[in-house]
Amino acid sequence: MQNERSRSRRWFLGLGAAWSAALVACQSKTASPPPAEPRALGAAVSPYGSRSKFEKTARYFNQNTKVPLEEASSRTPLHETYGIITPSSLHFERHHSGVPELDPATHTLTIHGLVGRPLVFSVDELKQLPSKSRIHFIECSGNSGGEWRGGSTESDVQRIHGLTSCSEWTGVPVSTLLRECGVDPKATWVLAEGADASKHDRSIPMKKMMDDAMVVYGQNGEPLRPEQGYPLRLLLPGWEGNSNVKWLRRLKVMNEPAMSREETSKYTDLMPDGSARQFTFELEAKSIITRPSGGDTLVAGAFCELTGIAWTGRGTIVSVEITTDAGATWAKAELQTPVLPIAHTRFRFPWKWDGKDTVMASRCTDSTGYTQPPLTELITVRGMNSQYHNNGIQAWKVASDGKITNGNRA
Repeated sequence: MQNERSRSRRWFLGLGAAWSAALVACQSKTASPPPAEPRALGAAVSPYGSRSKFEKTARYFNQNTKVPLEEASSRTPLHETYGIITPSSLHFERHHSGVPELDPATHTLTIHGLVGRPLVFSVDELKQLPSKSRIHFIECSGNSGGEWRGGSTESDVQRIHGLTSCSEWTGVPVSTLLRECGVDPKATWVLAEGADASKHDRSIPMKKMMDDAMVVYGQNGEPLRPEQGYPLRLLLPGWEGNSNVKWLRRLKVMNEPAMSREETSKYTDLMPDGSARQFTFELEAKSIITRPSGGDTLVAGAFCELTGIAWTGRGTIVSVEITTDAGATWAKAELQTPVLPIAHTRFRFPWKWDGKDTVMASRCTDSTGYTQPPLTELITVRGMNSQYHNNGIQAWKVASDGKITNGNRA
């Protein structure tokens, strides 16, 4: 035992000496002076934290002031985020009539319609009820919509896929509120309406409302941001973003859908035969390589870790595969923990580019057995008349000079 300890100690000291020698060699090669020690006092504490002045990551948004508020949106910089949680300040934004300024002291949620006891809840009253916190993604159904027609002119991942984000949400299950109101057994739908100027609304099946729907007031440990529905929003895990009504003001219990503007002229999927799919709430499995991606440049022969995110509205991501030879072969990527249901899942894949033209892409499979399809297969079934629910494989083209562009472009 004493000899083993002695050998272990000699090995450890030898390893330390080797590292020291390597460090000295490295320092002699670079000949870089050590960083100067700070001579001035640092900044004082502040009432609300801020990021370093050296960090410039920001959401992309259309700065054309002629575009009406109805088309207003911003996109998450997916290529510059880590892990699976999107900072609240970088969560994508989509609204139809601007961001209302609502006072939580006066804002209320009304539940009425086919109920035995209509109720009006204040924000404080909702916060006093038993709460839950869940990590879920939200994705706009129009995310990647420009890819339907053979690849958009955009070539970076933020502009193509930035209408998805993932947060920890805190609030009250809708089922708790509906049971308190005494829902009529004949009720099958609930109309959710926001307090924005357009009174954005969507009809939601009662089954979803009684399952995992939530009225949320918290995001990532603090109150919702105004752009995310402050002080209340509806959260429907795994369903298209527009149904997750922000600035929630009322829930009307009904026995049929309202057939409002947002579910007739909008948010329907026009098929090749002229018919339209309606109430296509669920989001199917999707993945994208976020780094390196469009706009980046590779160096031939250098190690490169491909990383990205995968998500599904129907359960959990069970695998992600990567191709670096235009689909000739596929290999499994590593899923980074945690892997949660209806949440972004981070994946990683080591690679060394050989300097030749190629195409790289990812595809994922979820717990239902569904595998993300190639864009061409999706178009064969759905046509090119829609702009919603595009979960086709995103290809990135690598040119011989290392520059990466949108590989879906015809």
